[in-house]
Amino acid sequence: MGMSLSHTEWNVAMLRTLPADGNRYEVIDGELFVTPAPSVVHQIAASKLFQLLAPYAEMVGLDPLFAPTAVTFSDQREVQPDVLVIPRLPNGKHAAHFRDVAVLVLSAEILSESSKRTDRHDKRRLYQDEHVADYWIVDLDARCIERWTPDAIQPALLTKTLTWQPIATHSPLMIDLAQYFRTVLDD
Repeated sequence: MGMSLSHTEWNVAMLRTLPADGNRYEVIDGELFVTPAPSVVHQIAASKLFQLLAPYAEMVGLDPLFAPTAVTFSDQREVQPDVLVIPRLPNGKHAAHFRDVAVLVLSAEILSESSKRTDRHDKRRLYQDEHVADYWIVDLDARCIERWTPDAIQPALLTKTLTWQPIATHSPLMIDLAQYFRTVLDD
């Protein structure tokens, strides 16, 4: 006779009780996701992307951030994007917590073997459901960025240039993706 397995419905409060052991713990619609500490090349990709985004985001009045930063949409949804951009408060000041602005302008994830399914499926659906304007999946192996928008059925696959214009009254940021991937992959 087999034993029945119990299913735990995870929430953000439960997430807060987990150990600080180097893993990334996230919860999406009651399901716990555990990702091991990232590789060096993963971190280089995230930091180089952040370096490209930060000056532009700050110039247009947005705040660029990087993991670990808790993005809590509800008591059943908390993630930690590798790179993210949030708006400032109406008075122009920085938000102390994500809940102060509750809007994610951009989320970017660097794919790894352990995160491919979560990043391409679970997080994509979450970000689309939460109306995140831009979700970028950085695929180092394919040397492309998959760009998702809230209503997209398929991503835009970007290999040459990424154009980002979160605020229509400002000129867009143009990122040379071939150069980005060469820098990250050291070739």
